[in-house]
Parts: sequence; structure tokens; C-alpha cells
Amino acid sequence: MPTFSRLRGPIRGSGPPAAWRWLAGYLAVWGAATAYLAFKGADWTFPFIALGIFGGALTGLAFVLTRNARPPAIPVLRPGVELAAVLGFLAAYAVGFLGFGMGALRHAIPAGREQELLVLAVKLVVHVVLPVALLLALGAQVRPLLRTHIRRPGFWPPLVVLGLLILALLSVVSPSLKQIAALHASAATLAWAAPATFVWLALEAGLCEEFLFRAVLQSRLGAVLKTEVGAVVVGALLFALAHVPGLFLRGNPDVDGYSTDLLQVIAFTVATLSPIALLFGTLWARTRSLLLIVLLHAAVDVLPGVADFVKTWAG
Repeated sequence: MPTFSRLRGPIRGSGPPAAWRWLAGYLAVWGAATAYLAFKGADWTFPFIALGIFGGALTGLAFVLTRNARPPAIPVLRPGVELAAVLGFLAAYAVGFLGFGMGALRHAIPAGREQELLVLAVKLVVHVVLPVALLLALGAQVRPLLRTHIRRPGFWPPLVVLGLLILALLSVVSPSLKQIAALHASAATLAWAAPATFVWLALEAGLCEEFLFRAVLQSRLGAVLKTEVGAVVVGALLFALAHVPGLFLRGNPDVDGYSTDLLQVIAFTVATLSPIALLFGTLWARTRSLLLIVLLHAAVDVLPGVADFVKTWAG
């Protein structure tokens, strides 16, 4: 894993010694989570794959591909106040929305196009509109979080290289292509459904999660901790922990990671979800481009999402 010693910006405390301490702390937490999964007889091999590929290889490559990036500073006027407010919002979001709200939302209307549109609209409100309203109420600046930086060095190399690698990887290790083939959909259908799936997931998953956890949360963590490395690490762990209520309260035995043991659910989310958050957190720290991480997030989800999208919208 990279040392992050060259993460750029006004925040201090990201030199090699400090970076290694943060990374060692992360590996200790991740290792404890993975060990607990092994102790409980759960799958402990996938966390190593996730860490090796997303937390290690792709994060290291992202570090190299953004070596020429010059990310602008994100102004955080009242770091402690803003972080406390964001953490309070995240606690309510994790329990209220992911734990109970999503289940109630999906039960409120039959599965199908109307449900998907409703879920998308509500997710955008919860992940984007409400955090923006919170920041504005605190007097924080929102516009710097939304800039694409598409013309800055460091945008296109990671988008093209990492995007293609992620798609190639998922085409090999996931059953996505077999699921798409099993649809027996026409070439014409797939020609519009594949890009439409990408756009849909860029909004539903990419924009929602990356804006809330990287642009809003990680920026406040960096300002308070005075280190980008710490912000990436702590942000990745909080990203994983935020998914615990949804999996524990709404999951079932058919869902990966589900357990009636709360500690096992926590271990699963930390071991499997935090490595990919390291990748996106690093890209945010190195580029400050929300568009970049939104598009790469969609690249992770698009192949697994095509089959369900076709069933819903082309049926």
C-alpha cells in the first residue's frame, strides 16, 4: 500500500512516519475484523482479495496516475463544528435511512420502475440535498466540493486506466457476463441498456455515496485531523461502519455478510468495504474531483447492474 507521503494540499501531518502510523492502524483494524470472520467460520478470503486489489494494487496505481495532480484546497471554516454536525447526520442516516428507511421505502411500492425511480429520488435527497442544506446552514462552502477539475492534470489518466482495469477485472471475477448472457437480450437492447445502467448507477451509487462520504465527510476529517492520510483511513472505516445497520437490520441469510451476530456484521463491513473506500478516498485527496470518483464508482457497479437494469427497464 502507498505511504501517501505525497498527498498534496495545505494539510500537514502526511509525511512518511505519520502516514505509516495511520496505515498500520488501519491494517490492525482490518486484520482484527478479518480474524473475527475466520473465528466465526465466515468467508475470510474475500477480504484479502478486496484489500490486495482495491486497497493495495489499484490504490497504489491511483497514487502513481495522479502524481501530476495539483488539487485545490477545500475550505473548511469551522472544522470541529462541521465535522460534529456531519457525524451526527451520518449516525441518523445509518440507522434511520439504511437501517429502517430503505426497507420501508421498498415495501411502500411494488418492485418495478416506479419503485426504482422513487428510491433514486429519495437517495439523492438523503445523500446530496440534505448534506448540502446542512453545510449551507453551517455557513460552509459547497461549490468547491462539486467541481469536476476535468481539465486539471490527474483527471484523465486514473479515469481511463483504472476504469478499464476495473471493468476487465469484474468481467473475469464476477458472474456479471454470464448473467447478462442469460437474459438473451438483443444487441440493440444492450447497446442502450449498458450506458443507461452506467448513468443510473453513477447517480444512485456514485454521486450519492461519494458526495456524502468523500466530499463532505473526508474533507472535514482532513481539516480536523490535519492529515490527508488519516482522513482517508478514518473515512474508509466510517464508510464501512455506516453500512452495518442496513445489513444487520434489513439483511437476510441470502445476503452476503448477514449474521445475527452484530460483531460479525461489523467485521464483514470493515474487512470487505473499507478497502474500496481507500481507493476512492485516495483519489479524492489527490484530485478533489467529484466527477472522477463518481464515474469510477459507477465502473465498479455497472457490470453487476446491467442484468437487473434490463429486467426492470427493457421488460
